Amino acid sequence: MKTLVGGAVAAALGLIGLGLWWFDFLVVLKGTIPALLLLGGGLAIYLGFDEMKDSWKKDETPTASVAPDEMEKYKSEIADLKKELETLKAERKSE
Repeated sequence: MKTLVGGAVAAALGLIGLGLWWFDFLVVLKGTIPALLLLGGGLAIYLGFDEMKDSWKKDETPTASVAPDEMEKYKSEIADLKKELETLKAERKSE
C-alpha cells in the first residue's frame, strides 16, 4: 500500500514538474537524443562487425570429409588399440 501511495505521489510531482519546466525538459531532450543515437549507432556497428568476423571464421574452417573405407580402417584401428590396452591392463594387474 505504501508503494502505491509513494508511486502516485512521485507521478503527480513528476507531472507537475514537467508542466512547470516543459521548455527546460525539451532542452535536455534535445541534448540527450543525439547522444543516445550516437551511442546506439556505435553499439550497432560494433555488434555488426563482431558478427561479420564470426562469419569469416566460419567460412575459413575447413571441413574434413573422410571416405567410408577410411572410416572403417580407423574404426578397426581403434578397436585393435582398445584390445591392446585391455591386455596391457590385464598384464599390469597380474604383476
